[in-house]
Amino acid sequence: MATVLMCRRFPRLSRVTAFSTAAKRKAEHGSSKSKKEKRDEPGAANTGTQSGATIQLLKPQDYRVLYNPGAYAKGRAGSQQRVDRDSSRALGDVFTGPGTTRAPQTFPTASSQNVPPVRNALPKPKSSTLLEETILAMLYKEEAEKIKWEVHDSKEDPRMFQKGRPEYRSLSCDSAEPAQTLPAEEGDSILRSVAGCEGSPGTLTDYFCKLSRLPAERRAALVPDPRFGALCHRAVTAIRLFSTPDLIQILKACVPLAVPASHPLLDACEAEFCRRAWDMGLEQLLLVADCWRCLERSVPSYLGILFSYANLHWKDLTLPQFVQLLYIIGEGRRSPADLAQKVESTILKHLDAFTLEELGTICLGLFKSLSGMSDHVMRRIADRVSLQMEDMSTYALVNVLKMLRYTRVDHVPLMRELGKVIPARIPTTNIQGIMHITLTYSSLHFFDEDVLAAVATSLPSKVSYCRSKDAAKFLWSFGCLDYEPPNEEEFYSSLIKQLHAKLHEFRKFPEHLLTALLGLAFVKRFPEELIDFALREEFLQKTRGSKYELNKDLFTLGKSVEIECPTYGGSRLPPQLCQEFTEMVLSFAEREIYVRPEIVEATSLLESVLGGPEYVKNHMILPHTRSSDLEVRLAMDGHPIPFNFKDPVAAKKLKDMGVGLTDDLISQLVKGRAHSQSPVEVGNEAGIPGQETGDAAGTPRLGGALTAGAKSQVEPEAGRWQPREVRLALQVSNRNHFCYGSKRLLGLHCLKRRQLRLLGYVVVEIPFWEWFPLLKRTRSEKLSYLHYKVFCPALLTGA
Repeated sequence: MATVLMCRRFPRLSRVTAFSTAAKRKAEHGSSKSKKEKRDEPGAANTGTQSGATIQLLKPQDYRVLYNPGAYAKGRAGSQQRVDRDSSRALGDVFTGPGTTRAPQTFPTASSQNVPPVRNALPKPKSSTLLEETILAMLYKEEAEKIKWEVHDSKEDPRMFQKGRPEYRSLSCDSAEPAQTLPAEEGDSILRSVAGCEGSPGTLTDYFCKLSRLPAERRAALVPDPRFGALCHRAVTAIRLFSTPDLIQILKACVPLAVPASHPLLDACEAEFCRRAWDMGLEQLLLVADCWRCLERSVPSYLGILFSYANLHWKDLTLPQFVQLLYIIGEGRRSPADLAQKVESTILKHLDAFTLEELGTICLGLFKSLSGMSDHVMRRIADRVSLQMEDMSTYALVNVLKMLRYTRVDHVPLMRELGKVIPARIPTTNIQGIMHITLTYSSLHFFDEDVLAAVATSLPSKVSYCRSKDAAKFLWSFGCLDYEPPNEEEFYSSLIKQLHAKLHEFRKFPEHLLTALLGLAFVKRFPEELIDFALREEFLQKTRGSKYELNKDLFTLGKSVEIECPTYGGSRLPPQLCQEFTEMVLSFAEREIYVRPEIVEATSLLESVLGGPEYVKNHMILPHTRSSDLEVRLAMDGHPIPFNFKDPVAAKKLKDMGVGLTDDLISQLVKGRAHSQSPVEVGNEAGIPGQETGDAAGTPRLGGALTAGAKSQVEPEAGRWQPREVRLALQVSNRNHFCYGSKRLLGLHCLKRRQLRLLGYVVVEIPFWEWFPLLKRTRSEKLSYLHYKVFCPALLTGA
């Protein structure tokens, strides 16, 4: 399907890689193979190079939404008008591209005319056989179904859990259309009677209830009607005369009537419910809170009273009331700290009794309200979900994944089961759900190629539904896991195109653009126009106003462009900003990174191996990559070169360059017990090579090991490369540098090693699975291991 998009002009993209002839032939073979497979697929005959193929690309055949997405406002009066309006907009996005003038035309999904313009333009045959008519009808039906699948709200219904128990009917406001609607004439009769009499509270309540049962199109016209305004005014005047059940009925009627959140009637209702709250029951309080959510009105004061009331009556909460409360907590985006412990104990108490949808709602409520959850409780939830995942809706499952990501719990059984269940569901999952699934894998550093490949295959055809945040998270996730899918060109070009389409959103959310560009940089992709936009002074000002700390991301992006894109001519970070960012990162490194035990131990032992602190430097060669390096410099004959003269001891006096090889150490070198690779062949070669005369540039004469007290005649400059010099960048890694339970480097650390090599360094790995076990072994074993790592002859041969 990628071929139909090639007619579009894509933004300029720097791809820092070289393709061999063999790789090109492989790519061509893969392309021809995919074309053959596509021809063999059902329905492939309907795709071509005409506009119909473009429609097929943007509307995959199996792309459905699992639930009716009318969460709050979508179920109120006027929702049909909003759906029609959204449908028109969604279809406009499908049939037109950025910068294209849209015709003021709607495409109602129920119409039999929902077919591509090309088909409508075809001349009708004078005579048609029954078979032809049947085929044409099937094509029309197929197109209508495809359009119906695509016209959807991007968000699922968060209230699906309420359908699982009858108890929720008394706790929630049913925003669906009334079962029995009243004729429109009765609404006119009610409004005429409002002007003629004052009306008792009971009569006013009855009026609101009857008006809420009018047809949707009639309800939509009520709010601007002056007679309805007079009815609302009378209700406000008599607000304290209503009984609590009547007042609740009026508030419930406001939901299908689509009363605006700022309406004076709602102001009066909120104040009155706050006044009466302590005299109401928990069931009534939860019902009123649900009405506020359906009306999309923020009521922090009311919620505060509700939470205090629930805290005092916690032991009386039933299971449905508890779940409904957590739903309200999530929708209100706030959670009282004093409820945290009670929430966890109640989850554990009812864990086996919750439905799977309720578990999803609990996780979503805690996630939205930024409430913490202990590892123990999260693991208990994950234990149950991993055993019943097949029976769980994708929406509820995604909500559990959000909380798993938030708590950073590494639940391997759940992730493995997810890898079996979720790939088949990806084509029918909405774009935000796919984003959260993908982000869970990258946040937990869990690599599963089957899941990522399914996401990459499904995404290009749905990319038009991506918000700027979604596109950024996809790019970050794939870059973080250093995964380039089989359809990488189609995958990345579609997302980069979407970034351009959403460029206006980055002015408000600058963090999303930096997230996207870093994800691309991890996999050696640098869209120059977007980078130029991100490094302009105007955008830099936007980042300073963000609630996120974006300096490190800007620094990583700016410096990566300098190293990997030598021909880039766009905006760059100002030098003073780079200096500030460097100082900030180095200050953090001195406090948190250089002092890590595994790095301190390696530095100390390397000093012993090489002859002193002047031969090794624990620092950040590339500060923008945010991890340390142990730098060692060797002459071509294998001798270490002193360069770290900032160390006070090293500056005063150079120590003995040689290593005292004890019998024990020699035994370790020969037997190779410190690691899996045997250094027998290199033990003698990497020891003390013969003399080599220094060159005219002032490189010191380096013979064998210097005698005790001997000094180098000339101190080489630390920043300049000496002739015939090999610089090693030893990487003392830890588990956080790799994907979970694997030896696969994460994107940032792949980027670092790539850039070190571009600058001429030889990267030497001291991986945690080798080094950490050695920390508990003898000193001689650790010295043997490091000696082999530094003096491995393959390093000098390769250099």
